[in-house]
Amino acid sequence: MRVVVVGAGLAGLTAAAALASGGADVTVLEARDRVGGRIRGVEVAPGSWVDAGAAYLGERHTGLLALIEEYGLKTAPTELVGDSRFALGAAADGTRPGRFPPLNAVALGGMFDLLDELTAAVRVDAPWLTPDAARLDTLTAADWAERHLTHPDARLFFPLFLGEMMAADPAEVSVLHMAFYLRSGGGVRYLNAFEGGAQQDRVAGGAHLLCERIAERLGDRVRLSAPVRAVHQDPAGVTVHSAGGSVRADAAVLALPPLIADAIEHRPALAAPRSSTRTARGCAVKVQLVYPEPYWRAHGLSGWSVNAEGPLLSTVDDSPPDGGAGVLTGFVTGAEAHRFAALTPERQRAEAVAQAGRLFPQLPPPLACHVTDWVNEEYSRGCYAALLGPGDWTELGPRLAVPHGRVHWAGTETGTEFFGLMEGAVRSGRRVAAELLAPSSARP
Repeated sequence: MRVVVVGAGLAGLTAAAALASGGADVTVLEARDRVGGRIRGVEVAPGSWVDAGAAYLGERHTGLLALIEEYGLKTAPTELVGDSRFALGAAADGTRPGRFPPLNAVALGGMFDLLDELTAAVRVDAPWLTPDAARLDTLTAADWAERHLTHPDARLFFPLFLGEMMAADPAEVSVLHMAFYLRSGGGVRYLNAFEGGAQQDRVAGGAHLLCERIAERLGDRVRLSAPVRAVHQDPAGVTVHSAGGSVRADAAVLALPPLIADAIEHRPALAAPRSSTRTARGCAVKVQLVYPEPYWRAHGLSGWSVNAEGPLLSTVDDSPPDGGAGVLTGFVTGAEAHRFAALTPERQRAEAVAQAGRLFPQLPPPLACHVTDWVNEEYSRGCYAALLGPGDWTELGPRLAVPHGRVHWAGTETGTEFFGLMEGAVRSGRRVAAELLAPSSARP
């Protein structure tokens, strides 16, 4: 069987490797000049790398952990040693132990209880079949917050929490998508936790190493700088047309975000679109400020912060364990990501450096400032994942993983397990490979 895989992110590479192991003749077409998709490494010092895209994993991410072991890589714990900094308004500014913000604990506890109740009702295997799905898919998360969060501290913290968890502006996602995303990832507390949670570990050396090693094993099956423009099917096969030429195959796997998949010309036309006018880009910009060393540690600080005003709505110590540099990573999410992404590089650096200096006054000017704008990235159109807006799950959900003739779908947005996470990408790649390698999938 000849299969062409479009997209060399983690989902596409996982699918291609599984297909090749199963005896398929595989070609991978990637638009960028690198593999990894929404996984990207940045070199902050000679030989020292940090994650400018997807980064975290936990013990429940069994597919990802198995790949890490298979390709000879290790994980490193996400350490949080020291006090945290908060800038959430005059009464809630300052330094304190742990990650829980200095806001009204009863109000935040009530907010998390409401979210737990909401997520528990979602049918994670088929969100569109959730009881009351139509209504939940009509409301936005902002509507939900307006109706259910009465305390000002809960209203302040909710968009910061949603931005950190799913890179979302509450006004852009449906309540059904919010509840599904949180349930799919393991629940509110698991997603938000370091030790014992979804943010417990990182890939030592950077998650990009895993994609690069899979690509190395695939060898010349992977073709870079080959953006796909059209996918044409006929009774005998499928032809994928890219900037690097056309590839003929028995089947195609499109491991692409929905907004990218819809931008490709399909013949015959898709029976249903992958996205709608309400589908939004994941709102994330990642900023890495590089220093000679992590100065905050000497002052008893962890590097973690949560902030009501941007651009850096949260920060974390991302310093490589080899001691080659001190790296403070800032997350710009939600509506703030759109504002920040529109600034000039000079203005972005100035705002990020100024805010880091207010949070950690002991910092000198950084050696470098790396900004990764996922909002406007041409071949991702958002990160962590597409944001399903009002009506999307009930309209699009039932067909997100259903093949279109000889075209099969992969990507973290096509599964109902760990949606938006690296684990979701891995599971989608394995699922689509199993579909194609099954005896019943033989082409007519």
